Parts: sequence; C-alpha cells; structure tokens
Amino acid sequence: MKPRVWPILAALFAVSLSAQTLQKITINYPNRSGSNWPIFLAKDGGYYQKYGLDVTLTFGVMPTGIAMLASGEAQMVNSSLDQLMQAASKDGSMVLIGSALNRGAFALMAKKDINSIKDLKGKKIAVSQVGDAPYGYLVDLLSKSGISARDIQWIPVGTDVSGRAAALTSGRVDATLLTAPAYFKVEEAGFKTLANLAEHPDIFAATTLLMKKSVVMADPNLPVKILEAQAEATKRFYEDKAFAVKTFLNYDKMAVPAEVERVYDLYAKPEAFERVPFVLAAAVKSVLAQQADPQIAAAMRSYDFHKVIDNGYVDKLVKDGFFEKTFGPSIKAEENRKAKEAFR
Repeated sequence: MKPRVWPILAALFAVSLSAQTLQKITINYPNRSGSNWPIFLAKDGGYYQKYGLDVTLTFGVMPTGIAMLASGEAQMVNSSLDQLMQAASKDGSMVLIGSALNRGAFALMAKKDINSIKDLKGKKIAVSQVGDAPYGYLVDLLSKSGISARDIQWIPVGTDVSGRAAALTSGRVDATLLTAPAYFKVEEAGFKTLANLAEHPDIFAATTLLMKKSVVMADPNLPVKILEAQAEATKRFYEDKAFAVKTFLNYDKMAVPAEVERVYDLYAKPEAFERVPFVLAAAVKSVLAQQADPQIAAAMRSYDFHKVIDNGYVDKLVKDGFFEKTFGPSIKAEENRKAKEAFR
C-alpha cells in the first residue's frame, strides 16, 4: 500500500469512530417558530456534534413532548416556561435546566377602527384557550393600560395562531395576539398593530429546557453539553443572519424567506436570545401570576419550584469561563447581572 494512502485511511477511520461514539439523544420541539431557533442552529450548525451529541429533533405539539420524556423517547423538551412549570410540578420527576428566550415575537392585532389598547375595554379578543401562555401575556399587556381580564370578552377558538388570525379577519373578534410571521399578513390586510411583546422586556414569554431527573442523574454532563452547544448556536444566530434564515427554512418548508428575514430582525434587534441562559426569577413569578384557572393557580403557587428548577448547570459554565471564552470578556457584566436575576 502506498504511504500517502495511510493518512486518508486514518482520517476516514477517525470520522467513522467519531460517528460511532456520538451520544444519541432526541429533543422535542412543539412549534415551528422563532423560539426554537437555537436548537435548529445547534443541529444544523454542527454544535451538538461538536459536544459529542447525535441529536434528532422531533416536532410534536404539547403534551407530546412531556409524554416522550416520560417514556424515554426524548431526553429534552424545548417549550414555554408556563407549560413546563405545570408539567414539572405534577410529579417532581423532571427538571428545568435553562432558558434560552424570555421575549416573544407576538403582536397584538386589532380591527382598523381600534386605535389603542385602551379601546379594547369591553371588546372581544380571541385566544386559543383561556389560561394558556399567550392568554397570560395578553393579561399582562392589557394591565399596562389599566384593563383587567374581567374587562374583556374572551373568545376561545381552540386552535393555533391560524385560528386566531381567522377569527380576527372574519370579524368574529376585535383583536388577538399573533406570532410572527402570521401577523405580517394580517397587518398587510390593514389591521392595526397595537403592541409588540418584543418591545416589552418586562412581559416574559420564556422558553425553557426540560429533562427527566433520572436522565440527568445518569449523565450529569449531558445538560452541560446541551447548554454549551446552544450557546454557540446563539452566537452564530447573532453573527450570521443568512445561515440563521436558511436553517429556519429547513424546519418550516412553508415559510417565506423574506418573512423569515423579518422575524430574524424581531429577535436580533432586542437580542432576545439569552447568551447566559439562566431561568429567571421574574419569569417564574410572571408565570405564577398569569394563571387563570383557580385550581391550577393554587396548586402552582403552593409548589416549591426549587425542586424542579436547577440553574446549577449554567452556574458551572459561568464558573468554568465557558461564556467568556465563547462570547468574549464583555459577557462578564451580563453574567453578573443574570446571575443576580436567576431563580434561586
């Protein structure tokens, strides 16, 4: 065998060995929205693989992800803090390890003759269901204008964002909260944007990472690897718009490139994705305050969430200097601020 062949064979063997030793895990995501951008980028950008993980991303609306965790079909779920706090508090077998997003690209859209949020008092607003996460965001937003939940006629439509948009455009309701890019088309049809949650950092639309405690106990380094990969993916998001848009289109074949570029700007401008992904105390407090169902509210407020929220993995990465190495020395001030704001 010719000598120059050996380096080629060695490289092929190394690639083969690397592929064999990657740890296979499955991550569930419940919607094809910008809130899942970090996991899409971590997958397509090779960051999971860099940290030794062979990740399969699986789409499935809630409660599919919780069922997959419980059965062992998935090792992590990326979903809203509201849903995951409810799930984690039911039996204590799961743990929240980090939060990559605290703002949502939601717009409050209304009929053409409604000029401000104050004009919504006594009006009909569509929600998927009373008590879900977007309903909570709406209650917070309305309260800023002195409107309580009792001042609104809530119209549950029982479907996703497309159902809420249809209720508005058909005249069934006066307003609704829509995600991007769904609200772009409604806006183009002449309906008014009364507010955008991306411009309200005090209204938390948090997305968090949930795992089973037994999986974490069996492999304490797995949450760290996931957080490392997604931190690098977040860095890539801010530095490479073209790749971020291309990646999103891989996961939503129906999306329009120009609209995805606009959604990107909605997340990038306020730097919505967290570089240091602590689960924040204010976000937890917000979820507890937003609960509309009296029984769920009472159960959640009496539960000790220290049992199921663990910021220790992000603390470890801070202590090890990972974020400084990834984002540069300027991240130190952000680390200090977020550490003080973290749920403890």
